Amino acid sequence: MANILVCDDDKDIVEAIDIYLTQEGYHILKAYDGEEALRILRNNSVDLLIIDVMMPKLDGIRATLKIREENPLPIIILSAKSEDADKILGLNVGADDYVTKPFNPLELVARVKSQLRRYTRLGAAVQHGGQEHIYETGGLSVNDDLKEVRVDGEPVKLTPIEYNILLLLVKNQGRVFSINQIYESIWNEEAIAADNTVAVHIRHIREKIEINPKDPRYLKVVWGLGYKIEKR
Repeated sequence: MANILVCDDDKDIVEAIDIYLTQEGYHILKAYDGEEALRILRNNSVDLLIIDVMMPKLDGIRATLKIREENPLPIIILSAKSEDADKILGLNVGADDYVTKPFNPLELVARVKSQLRRYTRLGAAVQHGGQEHIYETGGLSVNDDLKEVRVDGEPVKLTPIEYNILLLLVKNQGRVFSINQIYESIWNEEAIAADNTVAVHIRHIREKIEINPKDPRYLKVVWGLGYKIEKR
């Protein structure tokens, strides 16, 4: 049973989410501001966080920034704002997904399940008879059995979404993937206005695996077409 932390200063929203997710068999922890969410995360095992943006004491954006300093768990941000700038801000600080209020509870449940599937796959360090699935190019190495990324021998911490994007590209070195192809492969849904979402995660990956993200060695853009991992 996955533990899900729901954080929103609107108690009615927290209770509504609790009802739907409990019906799916999840155990729900509740917080009503960012500071309370951080305390719960420090003292409990949490598999996924749903957090509102606008809250007292510590808002969802600043809370997500603090959480991402040490915790890779999936984070879904809730917000009444639907502008692209707000969505990009949420993704920039480390959120994995973004849901705009008012939302369809069944859509939120589907997104929770999707994020947990990715997170479970990322955490599953299963050996297959000693045959490791390792993908390498230059100093970049992705071990998909250990779910481990290294650059020049040094470990790199990626979120589940970042890892899955990098794995898709490194398994298909030299192949160019369009933004829509990346989005549909990773999010398993139709790509609608996916440009900013994919671009933000690509930038985060570059910041973690490249010495100079502005002059990337591995993760290349093919202008007008998409992205690829350079075969070296």
